Amino acid sequence: MATGKAAIFAQPNTPMEIQDLPIPDVEPGAILIKVTMANICGSDIHIFKGDQPMQKVPQVIGHEMMGKVEELGKDIKEDSNGLPLAKDDRVAYQYFYFCGRCYSCINGDRTGCIRLFRHNVDIGVHPHFSGAFAEYYYLRPNHFVFKVPDELPDEVVSPLNCALSQVLFGWHKIGLTAGDNVLIQGAGGLGLYAVAVAREMGASKIIVTEKRQDRLELAGAFGADHLINIDEYEKEGDRVKMVREVTGGRGCDVAMELTGNPAAVPEGLRMLRVFGKYMIIGSISPSHVANISLGRMVFSNLTMKGIGAYEPWAMPLAMDFLSKNKDKYPFEQIISHKYSLAEINDAIKDTMEGKVTRAAIVP
Repeated sequence: MATGKAAIFAQPNTPMEIQDLPIPDVEPGAILIKVTMANICGSDIHIFKGDQPMQKVPQVIGHEMMGKVEELGKDIKEDSNGLPLAKDDRVAYQYFYFCGRCYSCINGDRTGCIRLFRHNVDIGVHPHFSGAFAEYYYLRPNHFVFKVPDELPDEVVSPLNCALSQVLFGWHKIGLTAGDNVLIQGAGGLGLYAVAVAREMGASKIIVTEKRQDRLELAGAFGADHLINIDEYEKEGDRVKMVREVTGGRGCDVAMELTGNPAAVPEGLRMLRVFGKYMIIGSISPSHVANISLGRMVFSNLTMKGIGAYEPWAMPLAMDFLSKNKDKYPFEQIISHKYSLAEINDAIKDTMEGKVTRAAIVP
């Protein structure tokens, strides 16, 4: 039986071991992907630390990835945009599946599907390869897959199915409009994409808060107007005051939290104008609790929204965004370090210690 290697997550805060898993037969409507690049997202760190408990272990984790078609299931001849699809074509794809049967799905709110990740299986169950940190990924039937243009390198495309599509969808859902003053908390992978997308959507002033100076400087290269290093200000009030000064005293129109730190939320809300809108994407752990002022929410008429997934239309839109702006923004700098699959524990450690902007695993 043919096998492929995978990094196995067995329990939190424990080094992952590389194991050989059986390569599954490809059923009709499915695609076997040869993973070419998989990135370590902030949510992977939450999972590794145990902040986001996994129901089924051991399993292959990871989700931000891309690859090449290894084998097409019966009757699969095109991608989700109708482009011809063949073996060895480079593709990006959604890593979650709408069930189409729950209350959210049938009411047009598929991103709230309660079974989005029902196919994340333990390694002893077909198709074994249900995560990014492996040589293969099994794309089940009823998937969404998109062919990658030749002019876009793996380093630019690999974050598309998570970071880029998520923030692009997030800005649309929160209602960013041309002329808005924007606050982005966090300048990791998601934050950098959030800056570029907001810039292209016509944002007026883009303010980024972050504690790492190198990330702040990169945010400037992506189009941010004002960079605030939170470690340079002793008090939260000082940071809030600076944001209000930059925005003419009223505060930001829209904000996006991408730090994964609950403490960022009450601070971000203070930086909004009356009737401001706040989007949470970075905090996914049930244990994340923020102490917010309900009075401020009420009397400032604030809107607060969270999203944990995106609609499939965001992916081709993100692909088009990269193609049009590949020479305008330094997308290739978001992936700052690359590791082999055997080095995944080093990649996890370096990510947790803040030594990388985004780490990529190249199986």
